[in-house]
Amino acid sequence: MKLIETMLHLLMRLFACLPVRQHRIVFESFLGKQYSDNPRAIYEAFQQEHPEFELLFSKDRRSTFDDPAVQTVNRMTIRWVYLLATSRVWISNSRLPSWLYKRKETIYLQTWHGTPLKKLALDMDEVQMANATTERYKQDFAREASKWDLLISPNAYSSKIFRRAFDFTGTLLEIGYPRNDLFYQMTRHSEILDRVYSRYHIDRTKKIILYAPTWRDNEYVAQGSYSFTLPFSLEQFEKRFGAEYTLLIRMHYLVGDQVDTSSYESVHNASDYPDISDLYIAADAMITDYSSVMFDYAHLKRPMLFYTYDLEHYRDHLRGFYFDFEQEAPGPLVLEEQRLFEEIDQLSEWNSRYGVRFAAFEKKFCQWDDGTASQQACHRIVQLVSNQHKGESS
Repeated sequence: MKLIETMLHLLMRLFACLPVRQHRIVFESFLGKQYSDNPRAIYEAFQQEHPEFELLFSKDRRSTFDDPAVQTVNRMTIRWVYLLATSRVWISNSRLPSWLYKRKETIYLQTWHGTPLKKLALDMDEVQMANATTERYKQDFAREASKWDLLISPNAYSSKIFRRAFDFTGTLLEIGYPRNDLFYQMTRHSEILDRVYSRYHIDRTKKIILYAPTWRDNEYVAQGSYSFTLPFSLEQFEKRFGAEYTLLIRMHYLVGDQVDTSSYESVHNASDYPDISDLYIAADAMITDYSSVMFDYAHLKRPMLFYTYDLEHYRDHLRGFYFDFEQEAPGPLVLEEQRLFEEIDQLSEWNSRYGVRFAAFEKKFCQWDDGTASQQACHRIVQLVSNQHKGESS
């Protein structure tokens, strides 16, 4: 693998001698595994407002994008490094390979992918990942962040953390998250509901609960291979709630294939669904733990339950938190399966029981989103590209 990376790096250096393509943008979401998230929202804004731009989405060759109209390029190929080397703009929501060469004419917009609860990057005390020491991980992260020209922030709380945790000195775009624009486009929600219910053959009389846990850094089998064990009984869920609810399980992309739901009529593994935003809109309630999905789902003002069965270990030993999660979580923290099921039984009373906590949470973390973040990001990029071009032409 190192030999391939070295060869691609050298090729990229050669390609960088070619003229930059003024209106070429390469997008990537979650290492090319999805057509989703903030990059997708910005991609679609460019499609609508700036057809003069050449838009390409980076794709892992093992992945399939549901929209065949998206122009893609396979990661880790000669064509991929050529397009990156000659693009005016890169847009990604996670780290790109550290060996990529970024020429000075290229604008790199990092959207990131969530408001942080867990400690990030340089703020982490200890990194528990396969083949990565804490020192090496932090060095690699700092090297990557030094390439970012722009970084999107979803709220003032995140801006402060991003500056420090990423050692970021570039421009913060404090505009909210483009992926959350969809929550404010009410005319699209009916179509999304139909799509989700149809995909999983759900009876329209039933409600949906989304289970979306975080990725646990230490549950690795080998480099690039991770495990996850579901912490509650699907059989018991089906017996108790199957007549009223369907459970959609959305795992982190690194462990999306770890849960087999084929034996349960009312449970589906939705980890391969193209974009989690659709699942948020379809879900009447969500169960999570320490995942940043809580900050996005809060925009919909619907019940959230926090199944934090390993709270003490996660808080004190694995990642640590930026704020007092136990006091500020916008819903109940439950440690055992029985309590989780009791809370599901009381979902109709969630607002009266937890509404005050939720209102404080929403005020702090949902302050900037208004449905226009994609357009704002798009306009800022167009402005920078135009100004840069004028400077080069003068």
